[in-house]
Amino acid sequence: MDLVRHLRYFTVVAEELHFGNAAVRLGMAQPPLSQRIRRLEEELGVRLFDRSSRQVRLTEPGRLLLAEAREIVARVDRLRDLAGQGESEVLRVGVTPDLGSALIAALIAGFRDRAPDVRPAPAEMWSADQVIALTDGTLDVGLLRHPVTAPGLSFGPVLVQRPGVVLAETDPLAATSSVHLADLAGRQLVLFPREPGLHEETLAECRHHGFVPEKVHEAQTLGLVLAGTAVAFGPQVELPGLRWRPLLGSPLAWRISTAWRGAAADAAVIFGAVAVGVLKENAGMTDDGVAPARRVRARPASGFLA
Repeated sequence: MDLVRHLRYFTVVAEELHFGNAAVRLGMAQPPLSQRIRRLEEELGVRLFDRSSRQVRLTEPGRLLLAEAREIVARVDRLRDLAGQGESEVLRVGVTPDLGSALIAALIAGFRDRAPDVRPAPAEMWSADQVIALTDGTLDVGLLRHPVTAPGLSFGPVLVQRPGVVLAETDPLAATSSVHLADLAGRQLVLFPREPGLHEETLAECRHHGFVPEKVHEAQTLGLVLAGTAVAFGPQVELPGLRWRPLLGSPLAWRISTAWRGAAADAAVIFGAVAVGVLKENAGMTDDGVAPARRVRARPASGFLA
């Protein structure tokens, strides 16, 4: 067992106290991370975390180990730096939380394969927050949803996601094979928070097709949908108590692209190329025919094409 690597996994889980978030930071899927933590617990002969369906907490042995683990990991990193084998560059990446942990993990893993000498530092941020962070220089590249008001930013290729509707399994429309927006009349709607431009476009398209939600909620979970209180739009999901149905005519088009300020660094260009590939392959997104302002063409050698 690679003890240092497993201790690194442990410190990230201890900081996040959430296996899904820790997996995103580490650029890996959640099940392998859980297995590695169990392997470390077996190796040390102690339980490091109390796990439940609601929360993850450090045990007393876990709390005692955390400070030592951080010191060991830090020392190894310093040794690698001294030996010239450490990662020479950090890429601060913003991603929207609604992409989901599996997709974010695939993005980070794909980037690591393409740029092993660059350490990605991902952060889950809504598009409006990414614009601020890109503008003030605390983020190197973002993966955000359009439309955004972003003077001074440049954008990579724009991809389109065609969301369907998520319903409670008890909703009469769940028995149909597809849903027209007008069929949703009389229902409330859940939208993800802090995406004002996307909200306006989505609601305008809903009104155009005969759906005016009784009430619009901003939430990061599907609890209201599961309770039968509202519906939501999004990619296909398979969750107990919920049903996803395509929208007739695919009336909604959610656009997403990378963004950066100033000249794009090589690492940002590589991340953009990886993002296009991962989003097309794993999320079924397609090319958009409409470019936002200041869309640019990167060097063909990078694989990041406008």
